[in-house]
Amino acid sequence: MELKPEIIERIKLLDAKYQAMGQDLSSYLDGLLYADYLTYWDYIHLDTLLSLQTPKTQIPDEEIFIMYHQITELYFKLCLHEYNQLAEKEELDVKFLTDRITRINRYFDGLITSFDIMVDGMDPKQFLKFRMSLLPASGFQSGQYRMIEICSTTFKNLVAKDIRNTFSDEVNDAQIEKMYEHIYWKAGATELASGKKTLTLIQFEEKYQKAFIELAQKFKHTNLLALYKSLSAEDQKNEKLTLALRQMDVNVNVNWPLSHYKSAVRYLQKDPEDIAATGGTNWQKYLPPRFQKRIFYPELWNDYEMDEWGKAWVKSVVFNQK
Repeated sequence: MELKPEIIERIKLLDAKYQAMGQDLSSYLDGLLYADYLTYWDYIHLDTLLSLQTPKTQIPDEEIFIMYHQITELYFKLCLHEYNQLAEKEELDVKFLTDRITRINRYFDGLITSFDIMVDGMDPKQFLKFRMSLLPASGFQSGQYRMIEICSTTFKNLVAKDIRNTFSDEVNDAQIEKMYEHIYWKAGATELASGKKTLTLIQFEEKYQKAFIELAQKFKHTNLLALYKSLSAEDQKNEKLTLALRQMDVNVNVNWPLSHYKSAVRYLQKDPEDIAATGGTNWQKYLPPRFQKRIFYPELWNDYEMDEWGKAWVKSVVFNQK
C-alpha cells in the first residue's frame, strides 16, 4: 500500500525531531508498533482512584465525606496549575492573566455550588458519630488551600488583621519568615484559654511550614497581586480583569469559607454550647470572613465594601435573614 503524502511528511518531521535529540526514529516506531492501545480507565488510573476511599468506620456516609474532600483537593490542584502557568509566563498580557483567573474562579464556582453535598447530603447523626474517629484531622489541614492563598496575594495580606499594618510593604525572604509567625490561620487552631497550639496545628506545621515559607518566597514577585501591579496603569483598569480579580477575592475569601461555616452551623451548632470541631479549631471565630478580613486585592474595593466584608452572606444564607 502506497503511503499518503501527508503520512510521509509527518514521518520526515518525526525523524527531524528525534535526530535533533540524538535519537533513532525507528526505535520509537518499534515501540509504537508493539504498544497496547490506550484505554480510558488506564489513562486516568481509574482503578487506583476508586480504591483511595478507606473509611475509619462502618458508617455509610463517611465515604461521602472522604470522596468530597478528595474532589476538593483535585480542584485545588487545578487552581495551583494555573498559578504556576502565570508565574512562568515570560511576557504576561491582560488576556492571559484574565483567562487564568477566570479558570480559577470556575473551579471555585464548582466547589462552592457543590458544597450542598456536605451541607445537606449527609445524615447529621451519622456525621456526628464517624467524625469522632477522625481526631485530630481537620479540613483546616488542607495545605493546597494555603498554597492558593499564598499564590494569590502579597504575604502581608495573610497576616492576622490586628497586626497586619505593623509590617512594612517590603517584600523579602526575611520579612516573609517574620510574617509567617503571625499568619491569620494559626489562631484558628490555637486554644483560646491557654494560647497553646492544638495537635492539629502542630501536625500541620510539621508537614507544611517549610514548604509554605519557600512558596511565599518563590511567589513574592509572581503572586497574582504582584502580577496585576506589574501591568501598565491602563491595563490595570481593564474591566474584565478587575471583575475577575474581585470575583476571585469573594470566591476564595468569602464564599468558600462561608460554605464551610454553613456546614458547621448545621452539624456543630448546638445551643447552649457548640460542639467542638474535630481538630479543636475555633470554627465560630475562624471561618466567618468578617472576623478575618482577609482580602487579596484591597486596591479593588472601597472602604464600605471592606467594612461589610462577608456580612451579607452570613445573614442571608446561613441564618436566612434579609
